[in-house]
Amino acid sequence: MSSPSTTGIQLKTRRPIVGEIVELISSMRFAIALLAMIAIAAVIGTVMKQGEASSNYLNQFGPFWYEVFRKVGLYTVYSAWWFLLLMAALVISTTLCIIRNAPKMLKDMRSWRENVREQSLLNFHHKMQWRAPLSRAALAQQSAARLKDAGYQVKLVEKEHGTLVAAKRGGANKFGYIFAHASIVIICIGGLLDSDVPIRLQEWFLGKTPFKGSGLISQVPPQHRLSVSNPTFRGNTMIPEGQNSNTAILTRPDGVLIQELPITIDLKKFTIDFYSTGMPKLYASDVEVRNNATGETVKATIEVNKPLIFSGLAIYQSSFEDGGSKLKLNGYAMMGGEAKRFGMDGEVGGATKLNDEYTVEWSGFRPFNVENIGATDDPRAVKKGRSLQEELAQSLDKHTGSAGKNAVNKDLKNIGPSVSYKLRDKTGQAREFNNYMQPVTIDGATVFLAGMRTNPADNFSYLRIPADDAHGLTEWMRLRAALQNPELRAAAAQRYAERATQDGSKGSMRETLQASADKTLTIFAGNQKVGGFMAVSQFLGNVPEEARDKTIDAFMKILNGSLWDLWQIARAKEGLAPVSEDEQHARFLQLATNALSDVSLYGAPVYLQLDEFTEIKASVFQITRSPGKNVVYLGCLFLVLGVFSMFYIRERRLWIWLKDDAGGNGAEALMAMSTQRKTLDFEKEFETLKEKLPQSAA
Repeated sequence: MSSPSTTGIQLKTRRPIVGEIVELISSMRFAIALLAMIAIAAVIGTVMKQGEASSNYLNQFGPFWYEVFRKVGLYTVYSAWWFLLLMAALVISTTLCIIRNAPKMLKDMRSWRENVREQSLLNFHHKMQWRAPLSRAALAQQSAARLKDAGYQVKLVEKEHGTLVAAKRGGANKFGYIFAHASIVIICIGGLLDSDVPIRLQEWFLGKTPFKGSGLISQVPPQHRLSVSNPTFRGNTMIPEGQNSNTAILTRPDGVLIQELPITIDLKKFTIDFYSTGMPKLYASDVEVRNNATGETVKATIEVNKPLIFSGLAIYQSSFEDGGSKLKLNGYAMMGGEAKRFGMDGEVGGATKLNDEYTVEWSGFRPFNVENIGATDDPRAVKKGRSLQEELAQSLDKHTGSAGKNAVNKDLKNIGPSVSYKLRDKTGQAREFNNYMQPVTIDGATVFLAGMRTNPADNFSYLRIPADDAHGLTEWMRLRAALQNPELRAAAAQRYAERATQDGSKGSMRETLQASADKTLTIFAGNQKVGGFMAVSQFLGNVPEEARDKTIDAFMKILNGSLWDLWQIARAKEGLAPVSEDEQHARFLQLATNALSDVSLYGAPVYLQLDEFTEIKASVFQITRSPGKNVVYLGCLFLVLGVFSMFYIRERRLWIWLKDDAGGNGAEALMAMSTQRKTLDFEKEFETLKEKLPQSAA
């Protein structure tokens, strides 16, 4: 047991240390340092997108920096432990500052500073002396009355051989400092109440964990669900027309949490209107919301910036999605020598098994698309005199982005419905496709647009399949299948050689030309990985440069001629008459050749064309419970009052020292005035009092 003297020594040494710590934490330099760090964090949170999928950050920063930023918490700055710690430190610092200084300020507000001396008043810059024929008591009463009339509080203090008239005005200026500092504390507390701190506490102490799988919301286990008593949350729910929901999804860095709602939202109708550019102009939801506990029901229309407040929740119109539109499609093989068409049904948000190798995941449907379709020089047209290398340089990737991309000539048109889907193989790899239902006229040609991309961050690259005379895909699909059929290629080569040697060329010449045409078609047909002009380029890579242009011209002439004959043979096989040799069909074959060359880049075993659809709209609502909102509003009110008090209320102090005249004929007065900030208004007020106070009563 320590002696009393030792304990006393220990207490004396500890108190200064504690005092120094408190003084440091409550100091202005400490608060400024905290504000600077919070500002830096806010800049990071503004520049870097928050709450994105992990794959997006991984693609953007790479594996190393992705992991570094993840551990630091830069992907969720405003809920990171260190940011919450900074906010808590700011609250503690400001609170200690208020506790230390507010009593002093309040005491100073109540003080009259009546211990001032006559000699001290003579040292003031703003002072005045005068004599009055009144007695000292009468002059004191007169001065007090005039100061009260000017808005001052007045106190008379009898001194030895004199009377002090103490006056003050604008003492509420001190409340400005108190309110301004208190507003920081209140706003920070309100922000912490509306942060995900309550959710983090449930994760730490109640065993709640984010759900990382997929499936129905109703089948998510309890450890991934938050109860209706959760004090604060901000989640989203998607509701198709005619359906309802009583849960919301809270996105977490490594999954989602399911928030049980105390209400049920029933979407009766979703309405959307568009600008001529295709951008949404207005979207609104007609809903019926029911309180699950009381049964109270309200009907309302929720629009952007017009939320519904019900049962302590705010329901905002966030966005809109497809709610599971029903699709009917026609499928065409893009590989092999068959051109058979097959039917397929789909539902947006679902999946359909294509065969043992592939599954179709239906990701989206749009009933109309406004695109920029302007006149351009088709960069992929096969033109005489252009080198094969130039043809290859204008391949499918030159049409990335919008289906009708054109940066110069803006010609906005609705090009009809489109369907998006992913084709996933059994290894889990997938490509995303975006196909338009109707043919589109681009650069004077009517084509079907078939988009493809391998990375969600990329734009779609579009394969342009020319429409036939019936505005369909039949002729191109027939030609594609024929190109993959060795027997039809051989027949086309023979027919081309016969047509090209009708001028009486020898048989050996015809056989040589036939062999060249067959080889040309075979090279152009290629395989699943390389075909079209790319395969041709590889084949002709060893041709001497001085003979390359001549060889390419000859090759393109044989290719165009033999493809024409291949087309006619494919039609004859199905009992159809040959097409007429005119400019329209020549243009079709030219576009068909470009599309056939790009098939290997398209990279899909099938092409799916939308045939019929039943659109089902869905509305996305953001549902929030924000108990800290009113606290923040109160803090903002305190901040306004504090700033107003500090800048527009000026504290003024005035003293008048009265003493009897030496001759006994009246009284002498010495007036002095002070303020914290000397302004023109203060100078004007001082001059007014200089004129008013010395006047004798009538």
